[in-house]
Amino acid sequence: MTVADGSSEPGVRRYRITHRTTYRYSGAVTSSYGRGYLLPRETDRQQVLSSEVTVSPAPADMSTGADLWGNRDLFFHVTDTHEVLEVVGRSEVAVSPPHPGRLRTPACLAPWETARPAGPAGALAVDFVLDVHPPEIDDDVRAYAEKTFTAGRPIAEAIVDLTHRIFTDFTYRSGSTSVSTRVAEVLAAGSGVCQDFARLAIACLRSQGLAARYVSGYLATDPPPGKERMVGVDATHAWASVWLPDGTWLDFDPTNDQLGDERYTTVAWGRDYADVSPLRGVIYTEAQDSTIEVSVDVAPIDEEFSAAGGRSDQGDRNPVDIGNTSAGTRSSIS
Repeated sequence: MTVADGSSEPGVRRYRITHRTTYRYSGAVTSSYGRGYLLPRETDRQQVLSSEVTVSPAPADMSTGADLWGNRDLFFHVTDTHEVLEVVGRSEVAVSPPHPGRLRTPACLAPWETARPAGPAGALAVDFVLDVHPPEIDDDVRAYAEKTFTAGRPIAEAIVDLTHRIFTDFTYRSGSTSVSTRVAEVLAAGSGVCQDFARLAIACLRSQGLAARYVSGYLATDPPPGKERMVGVDATHAWASVWLPDGTWLDFDPTNDQLGDERYTTVAWGRDYADVSPLRGVIYTEAQDSTIEVSVDVAPIDEEFSAAGGRSDQGDRNPVDIGNTSAGTRSSIS
C-alpha cells in the first residue's frame, strides 16, 4: 500500500487526525483514571505513519498496549489535583482504496448461509456471532433481517440491501439517542445516529448466525460547496463489518448507505460500542458538575483529495461514566 516514508501508490489517501477531549469540573479532582481507544490500528489497507496521545496534567502512569482483538488501547492515571483534564490524540494514516472487484469474489458471491462461521477457519469470528448482554436480538430484529436474508442470496448482495434499507427506513436525528439506547428503541422510534444504525445492522446479522463487528473510527468529509473546510468540527464515526466465507471482512456503513473505502480510518473494532469507546474512566472528586468538549479534525494531506460528504456523528453521545459527575454540552463523542 505505502512505503516506509509514507509516500503513496495511486488512490491511497493520507490524513492528519487530531482528536481533542477536554473535561471541565466544578471542583477539584484528586485522581483520574482513563482508558480508551484513540490510536488507529494497522490493517491490510491502512498504515499508521505516526500516532501519539498526550494528557494534561501529565499522568503519573501511562501505557499503551493491545487488547483481545489487536486494537491499540490506552491507559493513564493523573494524580495531580486538577479542574481541567485534556486528552489529545494525534495521528497520520494512509488508507488505500478497496479492490474494485471486491464484490465479485467467490466469497462475496457465495450464498449468505455459507458465511456463518464454522470449523477452524471461523474460530476467530465466533465471538462476533454472539448476542450482547443484555440481549439485543428479539423477534422484531429477526423479522427485519429476514426480509433481506432470503434463501441462497449472495452475501454481498444481502449486505448492500440491508445497508440501503436501514438508510432508507430510519431517520438520522442528531442527539436523539444515548449510549444506553437499545436496538429495540431504535426500531420503535425509526430514528437514531451512526452507532444506532451500526448496532441495528449488527443485531440483524447475528440474528441470522452471521459474525458482525462494531467498528469505530473517522470518516473524511468535504465542506459544503463554496465553503472552506473548518478545523475541529469533524467527529468520530461508527459502522459495521461482516465476516465472509474466505475469512475476510466487508465494512459497510448504513448511516451513509455505502461500503467502507479509503475515506474511512479505522481506530478499533469490537463486539459493541462498549468494547471500543474512545474514552472512559473514573475520577475522585466532590465536584457536582462537569462538561465535556470534543474537537475532531480529519485533514486530508493530499492536495488532490476530494471525498463525498457523509454523516458522521458519534458526537451526540456521552461516552463516559466518570465518578459522580454529569456530562455537559458536547460536540462529539470523546
